[in-house]
Amino acid sequence: MTVSGCGRVLVESADGGTIAVSAASVRRLVGEKRMLAQGDRLALAPENADAGRATVRETVMTADGPASVNVNISESPLGMLWRHRDRSGARFLSAQEFNAGERLRADYTRAQIMPRLGINWDAAGGAGKSTRDPNGLTGLTDTALAARERVEKAITAVGPEFAGVLIDVCCFLKGLEAVERERFWPARSAKIMLKSALSALSRHYEPQRPGNRTTILRWGAADYRPELKPDAPRDLSDARLAP
Repeated sequence: MTVSGCGRVLVESADGGTIAVSAASVRRLVGEKRMLAQGDRLALAPENADAGRATVRETVMTADGPASVNVNISESPLGMLWRHRDRSGARFLSAQEFNAGERLRADYTRAQIMPRLGINWDAAGGAGKSTRDPNGLTGLTDTALAARERVEKAITAVGPEFAGVLIDVCCFLKGLEAVERERFWPARSAKIMLKSALSALSRHYEPQRPGNRTTILRWGAADYRPELKPDAPRDLSDARLAP
């Protein structure tokens, strides 16, 4: 670790890679005991050693069928919310809700959908595909087109009430506080809206099958016993066929 003159710290890994981070960030991480400082060496605290490499296996649909991929959950605001636990140790998000959000993000990335920033110079100049290809689909692979279709179906399924917060957090990787500022929402409301949106999204990806529902035919107390009618045959020898 080398401290530069502009308040930046050059951190060199054991593999030889080097990154520059602010000295204030390093001091904050050390103060929070998320990193350990030993002389000019830095190391992640044992409980955070695998946080940067935390991945989950996820199955997504590709042009060739289902494929299992690794998703780094430390990159997204959704991953940070997934790792958060309350005092009892319970997670705020269920595994189904988290997987649904990461599945949407994976499809969004494969669909090559990016937010348009500034002026569309191709359209303004009359060049490119603005007239012949208004949807911008020319040049997309079959995999990207299939992913775009899945994203559109998912957004339609959750409805306009939840679509915005899903796109902002899962796809644009916006923080919850930023979403609240942009949408003029009350503090800490984005987390509740996101959980409701992820719940609806998980039902879209994994709909409940009618056959999974349990039908209660009869219920009673623990000592309940069915009552036999006096004229009911007790065994086959007592049964008589009607004339």
